[in-house]
Amino acid sequence: MLSPAQLTQFNQQGYLVIKDFISPTQRQTLIQRAAQLIEAFEPPEKRSIFTTDEQQRSSDDYFLTSGNAIRFFFEEKAIDNNGNFTVPKQQSINKIGHAQHRLDPVYKAMVKELGFSDLGLALGIKKPRALQSMHIFKQPSIGGEVGLHQDSTFLYTQPKSCIGFWLALEDATVENGCLQALPGGHTIALKQRFKLSNNGGTEFESLDDSPWPEQPLELLEVPAGTLIILHGQLPHYSAANTSDRSRQAFTLHLVDDACDYPTDNWLQPTA
Repeated sequence: MLSPAQLTQFNQQGYLVIKDFISPTQRQTLIQRAAQLIEAFEPPEKRSIFTTDEQQRSSDDYFLTSGNAIRFFFEEKAIDNNGNFTVPKQQSINKIGHAQHRLDPVYKAMVKELGFSDLGLALGIKKPRALQSMHIFKQPSIGGEVGLHQDSTFLYTQPKSCIGFWLALEDATVENGCLQALPGGHTIALKQRFKLSNNGGTEFESLDDSPWPEQPLELLEVPAGTLIILHGQLPHYSAANTSDRSRQAFTLHLVDDACDYPTDNWLQPTA
């Protein structure tokens, strides 16, 4: 499914952009399914907000047990200080995660249809395991910034094996918070590991305290239907959405089941 030239580019840059990977019909299937799930969702009294400060979620069981569920996380600006919505429910969700690829028939069928396991094999994963999925909305005007990070920080294996697959369900532009990546940055050391703490909750373990390279990020402005493949150690980022258009995306992360998946990883899906 990947040409030698594409594999070379991925190995050199740490990411690969494939346009027209998913059809308009497939995109609409995922967009409509997400809308159905949100419509059926009854927000709890205590609402889990997605924030780039992972420490704020460390004691949130709703988040920590999401490896075995379909959970809904709100945009930080969608809820005021009194816990009331500032926007309609459909425009309040930051993301849906993290197990719809296993638990929802529509997402499950789409993941199989798009052949992510075959892509993982082509990229060197011996036993592809779909570990985490997210439907990300980047809501108009309130879609939050996601700071520079490496996916292997949160999906850690020994040896490291995480690969992310990011599907643009809508056009991704500078104005609505497209991905930005550090070309070749997958060759630098993994900076941190986000894991369960012995004292309860979670913590960051520092692995390398050297600064990020002083190098400009590549803007990955892509049309709807594009697949971006991300190496687990590639530093990447997305700015806040300042536009009046959402930037929906579906992501799936694979790891190699032939590698060790530590029991103190924060995400612990059951078999």
